[in-house]
Amino acid sequence: MSEPVAAAPGWKSAGRWLAPPAVAAAIWALPHGRFDARAWGLLTVFAATIAGLIAQPLPGGAVVLVAVALVGLLRIVPAPQALSGFANPTVWLIVAAFMVGRGFVKTRLGERIAYALIGAFGGTALRLGYSLVLADLVLAPAIASNTARAGGVLYPITRSVARAFDSEPGPTARRLGAFLMKAVYQGDLVVSAMFLTAMTGNPLVAEMARQSSGVAVTWAGWALAAALPGAAGIAVVPLLVYRLCPPEVGPVPEARGLARSRLAEMGPMSRAEKRMLGVAIAMLVLWATGTWHDISSTTVALAGVAALLLLDVLQWSDIQSEGVAWDAFVWFGGLVMMAEKMNEAGLLSAFVAGVAPLVGGWRWPVALACLLLLYMYAHYFFASLTAHVTALFPAFFALACARGAPPLLAALALGFFSSINAAMTHYGTGPAVVFYGAGYLSQAEWWKIGFIMSLAHATLWLAVGFPWWKALGLW
Repeated sequence: MSEPVAAAPGWKSAGRWLAPPAVAAAIWALPHGRFDARAWGLLTVFAATIAGLIAQPLPGGAVVLVAVALVGLLRIVPAPQALSGFANPTVWLIVAAFMVGRGFVKTRLGERIAYALIGAFGGTALRLGYSLVLADLVLAPAIASNTARAGGVLYPITRSVARAFDSEPGPTARRLGAFLMKAVYQGDLVVSAMFLTAMTGNPLVAEMARQSSGVAVTWAGWALAAALPGAAGIAVVPLLVYRLCPPEVGPVPEARGLARSRLAEMGPMSRAEKRMLGVAIAMLVLWATGTWHDISSTTVALAGVAALLLLDVLQWSDIQSEGVAWDAFVWFGGLVMMAEKMNEAGLLSAFVAGVAPLVGGWRWPVALACLLLLYMYAHYFFASLTAHVTALFPAFFALACARGAPPLLAALALGFFSSINAAMTHYGTGPAVVFYGAGYLSQAEWWKIGFIMSLAHATLWLAVGFPWWKALGLW
């Protein structure tokens, strides 16, 4: 969920620790207006938490735990209410999705799917890129962490394929590796936007939208709204990366042979893989048909984890040791609680009332498009998709609604842009660190191609998305 915090020497380390209290002091010093000390204290702690998530003096979960302790110690929120976020169904949906993803990794079913697609379609460098992105698409609904999915499953495969063609960082990087690293990474951003359970920040978007406006974002509704612009992105992104970072090799028939040899080494599907596949399919069917029954997405996810335990695919020790999931539990539980309490205190509505005149006079489609672009490029200042959502989504969502944008459309559009906004930098999300860290592209190359790709992402989701959302009746 959150990256380990590396030790930083001197003023850099001190700056990380000073950022949260400095922000807290600045917020508390502002005129409180009509808000009492408790409401303003909650805003102060929340702002300091966001500063901590960005500066990272501690891992994200630890930062949020400190914030939860503070709101209780300072009596800003009564203790039972301070812990209310940990009973939120959305928080448990995220935890359960991580556990299901653990099953894919443990059984190696994710690897098998990726190698099978490469063996079937990977006859050229471009088709190899498409095969890896399609593997990401297949895995995305059931693996909520894009870092675990792209960094943990797809990156080792991508790296081994590049090495098989003697493409290493340095003089041979452009032979194949540079293209694959960039194509798979950019494709993962599209895939992360396509499902409610494909990126850890997506359920948080849905929950914050529900708290703010009462709008219900369902798994099936998210997937349907993302289907056409997402499909366009999957079709265009590898091809555009191919043009921007052309590999020196063309046909790569050896890739299919490599994939088939790896599949042969793995042998036939194990009993655990078959059970994992069956549970995953059952979960996807129940999520996709949510409007036909009364089973919530969270209940489906928890039932899936229970089935994996009963079928001996996962052991309880796997659940206990999935540290990323429990980090997410603390992170999201605390943030959901603070967001809900700030909304109840009227802080968000006051912000909107003060800022709305800045976009006054704009028709809501124009205002929403501009807000989406501003929201996207603000990610230059963030090293985490979830921190970006936490810091900016409530305000941007409220502004869009204040200008007349339909709440469901605004929530979904901002949710989609919460993934593709990581296109530009080498630090914007976990997989960026992994794929850039392979060393196939310089920072300048990564940023240059990333900026061009960000324009392509935004154009596709706006140009294809708005007509599609109109056809779906979202506006």
